[in-house]
Amino acid sequence: MVGITGPVAGLDEAVARERAGATGTLEGFLDSLDAAGRRAAAFALQRPGTHRGAAERGLAHLAGQRLGWSAAESDLMLARLLGRDAVFGPSELREAFLVVVPIALSAAEQVEEYDRTRLRTLRHLAESYRWYGDTEGYGRIRRRIDALLAREAPAADGRLPRHLLDELDDYGPAMRAAHEELLSGAGVAAFLGHCALLDKPRATRVWRRRAAELLAGAGRGAEVVRRLLEGIAAQPEHRVHDMNPFGMGAPSLAGDANTSLVRGLLWAALEVPEEWVVPLVGAVALQAGTGLGGHGGMCRSQPIATAAVAVLGECPAGRAEEAVAELGRLPRRVVNRTVAKGIARATETVAARAGMTASMLRERAVPDLGLDGRGVRETALGAYTAELAVREPGTALLSFRGPEGRLLKTAPKEVREARAEELREVRAGLRKVSALLSEERARLEEHLAAGTAWPAEDWQRYYADPPVTGAVARALVWEAGDGGGEWTAGLPERAGGGWVLAAADGTARPVGAGDRLRLWHPLRAGDEEVAGWRAALLDREERQPFKQVFREVYPLTPAERETVSYSNRFAGHVLRYGQARALMTGRGWAGRHLGYFSEGGSSEMVKELPAPGELPAAEGARWRARFFVDLVDGGAVSDGVAVLCSTDQVRFERRAGAAGPRGAWEQAELTEVPALVLSEALRDVDLFVGVASVGADPEWRDRGEDRGYGDYWRSWGFGELTAGARVRRETLARLLPRTRLADRVELTDRFLRVRGELGAYRIHLGSGNVLMEPSDAYLCVVVDRSREVGRAAGKVFLPFEEDGGMLSVILSKAFLLAADDRITDPTITAQLRRGR
Repeated sequence: MVGITGPVAGLDEAVARERAGATGTLEGFLDSLDAAGRRAAAFALQRPGTHRGAAERGLAHLAGQRLGWSAAESDLMLARLLGRDAVFGPSELREAFLVVVPIALSAAEQVEEYDRTRLRTLRHLAESYRWYGDTEGYGRIRRRIDALLAREAPAADGRLPRHLLDELDDYGPAMRAAHEELLSGAGVAAFLGHCALLDKPRATRVWRRRAAELLAGAGRGAEVVRRLLEGIAAQPEHRVHDMNPFGMGAPSLAGDANTSLVRGLLWAALEVPEEWVVPLVGAVALQAGTGLGGHGGMCRSQPIATAAVAVLGECPAGRAEEAVAELGRLPRRVVNRTVAKGIARATETVAARAGMTASMLRERAVPDLGLDGRGVRETALGAYTAELAVREPGTALLSFRGPEGRLLKTAPKEVREARAEELREVRAGLRKVSALLSEERARLEEHLAAGTAWPAEDWQRYYADPPVTGAVARALVWEAGDGGGEWTAGLPERAGGGWVLAAADGTARPVGAGDRLRLWHPLRAGDEEVAGWRAALLDREERQPFKQVFREVYPLTPAERETVSYSNRFAGHVLRYGQARALMTGRGWAGRHLGYFSEGGSSEMVKELPAPGELPAAEGARWRARFFVDLVDGGAVSDGVAVLCSTDQVRFERRAGAAGPRGAWEQAELTEVPALVLSEALRDVDLFVGVASVGADPEWRDRGEDRGYGDYWRSWGFGELTAGARVRRETLARLLPRTRLADRVELTDRFLRVRGELGAYRIHLGSGNVLMEPSDAYLCVVVDRSREVGRAAGKVFLPFEEDGGMLSVILSKAFLLAADDRITDPTITAQLRRGR
């Protein structure tokens, strides 16, 4: 092989004469050579810097001949173009592409097997290069490559062809090693070869019919699909070898060729009538769609995630419940905007196919995980019994009962040593129950925000009775109405074979068969009713799975009526970008990153608000909110990540439901936005500001005299209270009389005033920042709640703690300052001396 790539006697002279004007000299010289000589001449002409003029004509002349190429020679010609041993640089290859690629294709067309991985990359390059001109020339190359890729690859000695599960990533070799016997089955190579042709997110009907035929003809075909998809669902991200000369070599789950293969397997799985199919496709979507490192918007493999989501959206009506359940688990972890849009589209599509809404389908698919009607699952571990229990307001507990009936909080030594494997399974069950409870909490909060209502029968079957969902639902306040416009609120309680709603005043209303039920929202209730429920939960010391009774509300303000189409209520704040971004993605807001690498000087974060669950998927209006943020401090250029951002407007848009082609989003005036949509969106933005504002950082001013935004820090840290802070004030008014601080504290409009032994202090109810009296000097206190003061505050029942922990921070500071004569922390005592 070395000789064929070396010099060819007389070739340089023929090229020189051709360039001097002796037309036809080079073609005549090439025709005088035997087949081996012409192949050697092709290698000599196919090198950087020789692709113009005479060499170009010579390569074109040879590309039209059958020269008896060997598979090794074909591979070498392709390897000279791409990969580690390429002789062309990226720019050189682009310039010479239309000249040097056809001869390599001619060699591949004349052999039985060829390097399909490099051919696939050349096809992608031809697609992208067509914008440089000669569209038809690039089109001819794409069509020739498509024909080569469509050829069925030969399988020698029962082994897969080399382009299937190739070695350019960790996934291919791992699957070959783990499933050697399975992959050598009859028909498996042909089936996988067809799967590897799918280089788009969606498969055509023709492709799917052929895949079904090949799958049926493959030995243990369904098992092949299952094992290979299980492999990609468990594949860690890693750096793959990228054949594309312009590729970044970013971490992923698989290289280009194996990514196409996995896409094909996902679509082929739709033809497998097994229970594992939908959960496994969902697991692949989650693994591929999750951000690199476990978070962020850059997926581990966006092509695989997009395909998996599209497959879930194509599930037939009989699998709709499972598909919607899997799609519903994705948004909390998958924040990539492209994949997120696919999730929303797939959810609506599969729900519409089943004739229901997504929310209805999701509840029908919630498993009981082996829990009985009491919400308990017992597992015998020798002489002991493990008890996995779900308790209101949605907490999973694992305990152990000994032979004498004594309850233990931890596994006894005997179980840990003799029943280790069974104990691992029990603990895995605890993790599954905890994860499912988290999903149900999020789903029910979506229903609260949407105002969803259910018929009584569905409410009892899918919310009140189930062991998992019920543990969350029964800790929430519900409203029942009989269609006459009157709604009665209460906490669900069993009564005989049915349910009643127990009101805050002790009365109870039976849930009738003709009733509809929805989650109670303080926005729809009067002040007296809201106060009654808050007092009742505090008196009972009952905590809810999320903020419902103590939920902040955001009705339209006069200023927003003036601005008409946007809200400036939370504009002009300076936020720590990393913390704000994490909160936004956690609450379902997606948008472009700020920072140098993403060229993000500004961005808009977008959230589609949940639609009421009882609306058919094709009806009603869909709403979304847009929150604008701008780069303030981009940090170091080398980091490329924003440090600080500023907030701007919040706008709202709507469009019709999902029937037929989707229309464009249209801007709406604030007076047109449903009250729940407006309130819930602004509540999120208030959370971002309240937690991530630099004003909430007690150490901000103490990091240097030239620390920026000092005026903003003071105005926010001691200014007017937000809606969340006002709820906090009201809660403290009810909590403080129950504590030993009752005679040392008083609430003002914005502060909790604390009287200590050495002086008096004011704690701002929004930021938790502290001022000393009478000088109003700032006192920096960073509370360590793990110490005694934290434990003292921890003995006080807190009905909620979802706002960055500010309620407990304020209480902890109050306990600390009430005993200021016992403070020993030198950083605080030094400030106390200066402030007097």
